Amino acid sequence: MALRLTSGIIRLVGSYSPCSRIRSTVPYSSKCRSLFINGLSQNRTLSQSSYLFNKNEVVYKSPLPDCQFPEDMTIPQYVMKDFGKYGNRTAMVDSGTGRTYTFTQLQELVHQCATGLTIDGFQQGDVCAIQLPNSPEFFITLQAVLSIGGIVSTVNPLYTEDELLNQLKDSSAKSIVTSQASAEGARSAAIKTKIKHVYIIGGADGCKPFSSLLDNDGSSFPKSIDINPKADVALLSYSSGTTGLPKGVMVSHFAFIANLIQMSTPGLVYHTEEDSVLAVLPFFHIYGNLITLNLTLSQGAKCVAMSTFDAEQSLKCIQEHKITSWPIVPPIALFLAKHPVVDCYDVSSLNNILIGAAPLSEDLADAVIKRINRKLIVRQGYGLTENIVTHICYGNDPTKWTLGSSGILIPNTEAKITNTENGSTLGPGETGEICLRGPQQMLGYLGNEKATRDTIDKDKWVHTGDIGYIDEQEQLHVVDRMKELIKYKAYQVAPAELEALLISHPGIKDAGVIGVPHEEAGEVPKAFVVRSNTNILEKEVFDFIEGKCAPYKKLRGGIQFVDEIPKSQSGKILRRILKEAKL
Repeated sequence: MALRLTSGIIRLVGSYSPCSRIRSTVPYSSKCRSLFINGLSQNRTLSQSSYLFNKNEVVYKSPLPDCQFPEDMTIPQYVMKDFGKYGNRTAMVDSGTGRTYTFTQLQELVHQCATGLTIDGFQQGDVCAIQLPNSPEFFITLQAVLSIGGIVSTVNPLYTEDELLNQLKDSSAKSIVTSQASAEGARSAAIKTKIKHVYIIGGADGCKPFSSLLDNDGSSFPKSIDINPKADVALLSYSSGTTGLPKGVMVSHFAFIANLIQMSTPGLVYHTEEDSVLAVLPFFHIYGNLITLNLTLSQGAKCVAMSTFDAEQSLKCIQEHKITSWPIVPPIALFLAKHPVVDCYDVSSLNNILIGAAPLSEDLADAVIKRINRKLIVRQGYGLTENIVTHICYGNDPTKWTLGSSGILIPNTEAKITNTENGSTLGPGETGEICLRGPQQMLGYLGNEKATRDTIDKDKWVHTGDIGYIDEQEQLHVVDRMKELIKYKAYQVAPAELEALLISHPGIKDAGVIGVPHEEAGEVPKAFVVRSNTNILEKEVFDFIEGKCAPYKKLRGGIQFVDEIPKSQSGKILRRILKEAKL
């Protein structure tokens, strides 16, 4: 597998063609499809299931009918294909400012922004970094860049200058669109990189107003661009993958559209034009980008964007905008289940909650339903940046799935559970590594063929590093992580990144970082530190990390001084020992 840069467009050569229909090693029985016409049957026997056996492996195939995917559409063409029909209905609301945009206005602004970028010299294959909180401008910039054959690299608005600098260098970004809150770091990072233009929402010295991109009539919007939807990269979403420092996950137009179509299957995430969706999950994250933003608008529903999550403001939005659907993460579910302020607002309009980014316990799901509305549907899904969404609870009858499970495979997607010791596949109820493949998976990691090979094997299976099992109803249960990644709320924290920072301090000889359980956040980073012949104090270490990282990477799990960090003969930190040790 190799990367090739053709006319400035990143393409993957010799890669898996995501449009090709995936076949298992034995014929798939169509018998199981009929079981899903009227919802999942809890009484289905093993012989009726859609997992496939042969002497070598057990492969699970989605029991839902396959979807058909267009092979010649870009993301903007697909997402905005019905905007003309939706016309002057409200498409997006900025909850902080009260600004509203119709579908017609959004489409016109996308055309104007694309024209403005072209006038400023942005070319096909160039990378534009978007470092914005949830806002209409995020959608406008995203679709404008993709419309002219550019690549979007989404950036966490909380990143420090050093973190931003690393991503801008790795992605070779030419432009960045940011907010006033991030302007200083963006301007400074731009001086040290290939950034030609820093566009800002509002105004700041040394930055170009975002409004300047809209100062045209959009008449020069390109009618056609030579884009290969299957091979050309559309998004560079940064993920730590199974281990290590953040890597650029290359997502094609085709893969993103495929996942939008898969998720639009009736019984999964299917909005009507009467629905309103509250967008608190960050758009820079693939979950918020695909599910909360683009899926919502492509289906003609209203997206109410919040720049940052605020508990009480969220409740006010639900009450004011009659929010019907709310994609969230487990810490927000915990808030809904336990916080007394919830009783002060009318949230009865909510009829669907989708949980992602981390597993949700059965008890917590049940508590949310009892607290909010006994008819509320709380469904869970599973995915990762490298595969976007692969599982979700199917149908509108919660009795058809197990609370706490991540649901079934979505259309056109396969899974297998493998033994972590020898790689053999496991059957129902047996726990091992979750491996996935489907048309929505990434092309690979930008400029990192080794990491790509380590994650996608020769048979095109993506090895997730997550540990789980599939029950007899074909529901996925995620129970642990084989990978080292720490998940703080919806954010990913790479231990290697924090360890590299820690040992850069002259008073620290060595360090190891693990995730420790936390009721509200899921996990928080904890550092084990070996002093370097100094008397460095815990507060000094904490302040050192706080000054160099985004807030979610703080060492909230504590700092413990030890004599040495346990390591293997090859030098790899044995985090399992750190986690198991009674320290």
